[in-house]
Amino acid sequence: MEVQLTNRQQHILWATVRHYIATAEPVGSKALVEEYDLGVSSATIRNVMGVLEKSGLLYQPHASAGRVPSDSGYRIYVDQLITPSLRSRSVSQTDALASLLPQSSTETLGREVEMALQKRLQWEDWSLETLLQGAAQILATLSGCISLITMPQTTTALLRHLQLVQIEAGRIMLIVVTDSYETHSKLMDLSPIPEETQRDSEVIDRELQIVSNFLNTHLRGRSLLELANLNWSELDQEFQRYGEFLKHSVAELTRRTHAPTATQIMVRGVSEVLRQPEFSQLQQVQTIIHLLEEEQDQLWRLIFEEPELEDVGKSKVTVRIGAENLLEPIRTCTLISSTYRRGSIPVGSVGVLGPTRLDYENAIAIVASAADYLSEAFSYFNP
Repeated sequence: MEVQLTNRQQHILWATVRHYIATAEPVGSKALVEEYDLGVSSATIRNVMGVLEKSGLLYQPHASAGRVPSDSGYRIYVDQLITPSLRSRSVSQTDALASLLPQSSTETLGREVEMALQKRLQWEDWSLETLLQGAAQILATLSGCISLITMPQTTTALLRHLQLVQIEAGRIMLIVVTDSYETHSKLMDLSPIPEETQRDSEVIDRELQIVSNFLNTHLRGRSLLELANLNWSELDQEFQRYGEFLKHSVAELTRRTHAPTATQIMVRGVSEVLRQPEFSQLQQVQTIIHLLEEEQDQLWRLIFEEPELEDVGKSKVTVRIGAENLLEPIRTCTLISSTYRRGSIPVGSVGVLGPTRLDYENAIAIVASAADYLSEAFSYFNP
């Protein structure tokens, strides 16, 4: 969301969100004057809050109440105002905003979370399931939210046979047969060949057969996930000009035909988060619990997919706020998630689910650190 705010508007939006997160009460200008050193009068703060309300970043739940952040206000807060985003801001903006921010950065918190996980979880002595259960409980305790960790992917198709076939000039079909005898194909354009080196159709057919034989010799029996991350530069230099389109085609086939299969989600911390005032309505609580218990496949697809992601340390974290969540039961919640990996392959996800009024800095750092830790731990297992 592209919204241009002045430094003063940024400061007041930041303070409003922080105060509301801490108190769960609508925020007035008097509270901001008393709690934050904003350097402006109460009247000025009221005027700025009015501008932020007109921009859709704040709203008044009642005519006589203070302001509350909207989903859009939280989005600006997460994207532009919290510590991970300061690195991409100008020096003048960073200096001005940094004077208001807590001294404990997300990097420091991330290290603390990782140390807590290392201290309380010893993966060398535990089974993978026990490790994930322990991580889910720690994540819920540290974040005060519902934690969600999916079991890792354990199965994938193996390549049985691969064939490259010329369909017409410049058009090649890649045909893949898996170990379960499923057949998949991908039509693609061969990179243009300079006129002086162009060959007739029979020559290209023979070349494609040579390449197919070469690839079958080297790749048969490997998983499609492994092929999607293969270092193609290690293959014979004779086949370099085929490498790029093969790399992208096999990767696309992997995504299209072997999408991750939903696995069990470990859920912890429901009792903790339900103490929040946002969950005082019994019907809302029931719909969330029903989603967590009976419709995990819908939730799994949401937390395992990887849309536009923001780097936070080594892991990438997705933050979905309010209406950005596609599932109706959690459209008043925030879902923060990341994937844990085996090497470069995502095999599971870790996340927290809470009200939109949550401590985003802490939650993002906690999820990122938990994902990093599980990625490291998962390298010790061979499921």
